[in-house]
Amino acid sequence: MTQRSSTIQVRYISWLAVGFVLTVATPMISWAQTSAKLDQVVVAGWSKPITEITNLLSEEDKGFFKARSIELGYIPGAGGGDALRNLLSGQADVAFTDPGSFFTALDKGAKLRAIYDIYPQNVFNVVSLASEKILTPADLKGKRIGVYSLSSGTRQNLQVLLNRAGLTEADVTIVVTGLLNFAPLIQGQVDATAATDTGLLVGRQRGLRDVNVMEVKNYLNISSDFFVVREETYQLKKEVLIRFLKAYQDSAKWMIQSPEEAAQLAVKYAIDGQNLSMNLEIIKLRNASSVSATTDQYGLGAFDMKTLQNGADVYQEIGLIQKKIHVESVVSQDLLPK
Repeated sequence: MTQRSSTIQVRYISWLAVGFVLTVATPMISWAQTSAKLDQVVVAGWSKPITEITNLLSEEDKGFFKARSIELGYIPGAGGGDALRNLLSGQADVAFTDPGSFFTALDKGAKLRAIYDIYPQNVFNVVSLASEKILTPADLKGKRIGVYSLSSGTRQNLQVLLNRAGLTEADVTIVVTGLLNFAPLIQGQVDATAATDTGLLVGRQRGLRDVNVMEVKNYLNISSDFFVVREETYQLKKEVLIRFLKAYQDSAKWMIQSPEEAAQLAVKYAIDGQNLSMNLEIIKLRNASSVSATTDQYGLGAFDMKTLQNGADVYQEIGLIQKKIHVESVVSQDLLPK
């Protein structure tokens, strides 16, 4: 992994001057009015406070976590790797991170446990202008491809696509474009960009037209994000984590059942939430990614262990990780709401 990454040509494109701006994140956000008799749980996020996590951002209004005696905090990040770094450094109790970052950290020796499948659907894609005629992973060879950050799921899912065509990052130029940023694609600074379904929606609302989209789920439909904790936290704070997961499940059910209300609250709390109709579309997309045949049977947060093991095996096969990961030893469902 390190040797391959050294071949990447990385350039940074400023996204402060092109109209695709998200406000610089503030330090940890806490929504509790008082910490008396509440157990603090700090979530390290992969993103800034954006619309798709409105169920977390609306704690001040909805109080799902306070109702379970949890004082909720949130630390913004720039990719799943950021979330895990904040977790492993002790700044957070729970990481909101992607499977690739989780597998990579485990491969490097981190003692971690995944406890809740936030989005069991793969929401990642690679988008290009139709004029580029990039229709298959093989067409990415020699191209400049944007990613949110080098520690994001966009990069790791791009690597999965490249592998499907027998390519590696050495065959392309990786360009860091920032979160939800399609301006470099529109302006011709990249030939394609790795994104998410909600990112593509925002791009289309901001003028992105006539594109080809390769959805990674058609090649590997692994979950997009988990809640992950340190092994020590899992062993010592199960009762607190059970309440945290129940509160999160309550908030996710609310957003699924009341997307219009969530869209209204996104205007108040999300840094990209100024457009009410766009908020609603983003929330509907994220609600759809929160459910699956597995969650229909076992409830929100349940893992499809067979699919997850297949994902871990693919990550090892393409060289993103070196060690065999047995997911049953690092993924636990015993804390999930019954």
